[in-house]
Amino acid sequence: MTRPEPSTSSRPQYAERSYRPPAALAGGVLLILLGLWLGGDALLRGTVHTKLTAAFALLLVVPLVAAFSLRPLVRANEDRLLVRNPFRTITLPWAAVEDLRARFSAEVFVNGGGKYQLWAVPVSLRQRKKAARQASRGPGANRPRFGLHADAGPAPKAMADQTLAELHEIKERATGRETAQGAPQIRWSYAILAPALAGAVGLAVMVAL
Repeated sequence: MTRPEPSTSSRPQYAERSYRPPAALAGGVLLILLGLWLGGDALLRGTVHTKLTAAFALLLVVPLVAAFSLRPLVRANEDRLLVRNPFRTITLPWAAVEDLRARFSAEVFVNGGGKYQLWAVPVSLRQRKKAARQASRGPGANRPRFGLHADAGPAPKAMADQTLAELHEIKERATGRETAQGAPQIRWSYAILAPALAGAVGLAVMVAL
């Protein structure tokens, strides 16, 4: 008697994972609030020329700060990897991903030779040195021991290396999956580029005047 093949609905589902730098988020919010406070004061109290200059400066600075601090994101599910960088969003089916590496910056390499930087996964050489020092002291060197055979646990890793290790695991699970096939898709962030360009042109005109 033949057994029925398991349906796709019975396949184990894995939660979607998102990665973004908390320090950049906090710094971006603070910078935007500071810019709005200073710019708002100029808009309320300044001359016409000052008000226009402040308006164009805000139109340039706020989108750029948001682009480099609030916008970067890496999101991975069992079918594809989404990379949101300051000015572009790259959607990569896992079949199109050749490798992920982190040296001085985290990068994803695609089949055919292309590569994209992962802005949301900053590489910290300080964290790597700290993890290397902990690993050289031996397993569980910085962990409290409750007996002679305490569980040492995995070797410490820097945050970027841990993130790429998790993405490698997701990629390995996606190997051969039909829903993970396809070509990379790239979209430009016009919501960032358009106001920043308008602000830059307007600010240049006001400075020239």
